[in-house]
Amino acid sequence: MTSETTADPRRLNVFERYLTLWVALCMIVGVALGKSLRDAVDALRRMEFGGGSQINIPIAILIWLMIYPMMLKVDFASILGVGRRPAGLLITCGVNWLVKPFSMALLGWLFFKLLFRPWIAAELADQYVAGVIILAAAPCTAMVFVWSYLTRGDPAYTLVQVSVNDLLMLVLFAPIVQVLVTGASSLAVPFLVLLYAVVCFIVVPLGAGVATRCALVRSRGAEWFERAFLPRFHPLAVLALLVTLVLIFAFQADNITARFFHVVLIAVPILIQVYFNSSLVYGLMKLLRVPHEVAAPGALIGASNFFELAVATAIALYGPESGAALATVVGVLVEVPVMLSVCAVCNRTRHWFTPPV
Repeated sequence: MTSETTADPRRLNVFERYLTLWVALCMIVGVALGKSLRDAVDALRRMEFGGGSQINIPIAILIWLMIYPMMLKVDFASILGVGRRPAGLLITCGVNWLVKPFSMALLGWLFFKLLFRPWIAAELADQYVAGVIILAAAPCTAMVFVWSYLTRGDPAYTLVQVSVNDLLMLVLFAPIVQVLVTGASSLAVPFLVLLYAVVCFIVVPLGAGVATRCALVRSRGAEWFERAFLPRFHPLAVLALLVTLVLIFAFQADNITARFFHVVLIAVPILIQVYFNSSLVYGLMKLLRVPHEVAAPGALIGASNFFELAVATAIALYGPESGAALATVVGVLVEVPVMLSVCAVCNRTRHWFTPPV
């Protein structure tokens, strides 16, 4: 560690630093509510956009409240300057869309349908496979800015990487999920429901976020937008995330209490996938002499997931009490400690990269 790094300690805020703890507390509260207030929880579970749609109204509203503030950060105008340093973006996008979901499908099939077969029934194994595939097919959006900050990444280039991945998600997320879930499990994937989830949870909040950003930056200026407007949404997004988790764990109360060991098993392929993809991106960045301030955020984008979208999609496809939804929530539970470990490795290996000229 250099003197510059020592003099510039990077810290998460209280919520981000202890996200795993908050998720664990939400699990406890949610399970307690699910066990003690069964009638109220069942009433919430039955609130859907049309009979049998699987789109739970309370969770859909809460997830939209989480995603919209993230999309306010996306600035597609920043993409125009990417031609000056294309290698980092090409590596990140290549691993995110050509490696990550396919490697997760292989790991999910290997662990849930073969190695863990003595402990997991075939029907649940299919649900868990679907959940981890959905999780891996959604590259991270909001938390990448936190990981980039902790590794002293280039914020402008990180924004470009996130913006391009959001655009690719519009067209690649649905077909990749359908192909991989149907190929690695016996589950059907209703494409119209999946397409509706993409429109509801990507297209609408992304369009609203971009329109809001453009209008306010034009009328009030970029500095006011970044320093005054955006921070107002952070408490709302945090509260929506926590309430969403409480509801999901309430809906999953019986499954969790009967199959808590499954939560541990689900975490295994997720952890392997995180370290594999981050190492792959980081190694390719080093091989192609990409600067560290681009390589580190790229590795972190390649490892983390847009778990809000994943949770929403799993619920839309298979219901809030499904094994697929549980698998995506396990991704939230392990996200922060695992990504902090990746940040630590990136910081300690900064000297591996040649400083930019």
